[in-house]
Amino acid sequence: MTVDGSVTERPNEAVVADAPEMDQEPRRIKRKLPKSLFIQPVLILLALAGFLIWRANATLTTVQERTLGYSSIKAETIEHLKLTFAAAVIVLAIAIPLGIALTRKKLRRVATPVTFVANIGQAAPAIGLFVLLAIALQVGFWTSVLALCAYAMLPVLANTIVGLRGVDQRLVEAGRGQGMSAMAVLFRVELPLAVPVMLTGVRTALVLLVGTATLATFIDGGGLGVLITTGINLFQPKLLVSGALIVGLLALTVDWLGRLFEELFRPKGL
Repeated sequence: MTVDGSVTERPNEAVVADAPEMDQEPRRIKRKLPKSLFIQPVLILLALAGFLIWRANATLTTVQERTLGYSSIKAETIEHLKLTFAAAVIVLAIAIPLGIALTRKKLRRVATPVTFVANIGQAAPAIGLFVLLAIALQVGFWTSVLALCAYAMLPVLANTIVGLRGVDQRLVEAGRGQGMSAMAVLFRVELPLAVPVMLTGVRTALVLLVGTATLATFIDGGGLGVLITTGINLFQPKLLVSGALIVGLLALTVDWLGRLFEELFRPKGL
């Protein structure tokens, strides 16, 4: 207030009045999915629609009509998915903890021998592995799952080890320097940074499982391999091509879902 009684504005008040309001909450970073990610599901749907149109208008024999019936295909697809995901759950439950353990100081020296043993399952011919396990155990669903586990163990185990070994050790030392325990560093520093490589291994294993599960039909494990083997045994090209197409579309769908999860769960900034 001046001597004559008038009120003057304070400079700070004018600045505050003219200044824009500041956001009280930090701005959230939105993850944008690449547009190329949506091309694959469109192609899958187009191929599936083409197959369904052909199936509705094709002239089929009695055997073909029964084998390519919608209820039959649905049941075999469900069996195929059960084989795939039962094996996937077991592989993830074993390979990821084992891969983490093999990157710790006490067990690093045995990482190479263990990886070599895991490589045997994938190096052996898949059909031979199924038959040998069927002879040693018995034919059926769980023997097929065991063979699939042996075949898909390596990608998950190897990528878990590679992903954790690829973490910058300076970040690990910085975490320990801040007083974090070894377990806290693992879950808050190492694993988040290794996630992209680990998810790539999981996606590879899932695609391998979908394709290899067609061999389960040779040991009475069920699945979409029934279409392929029936087409070969009875010389029915329509059954053979239909079975191969459905398995291929299923593998592409699983591959796309794996890519989607990679994008969604990739740590921000990587």
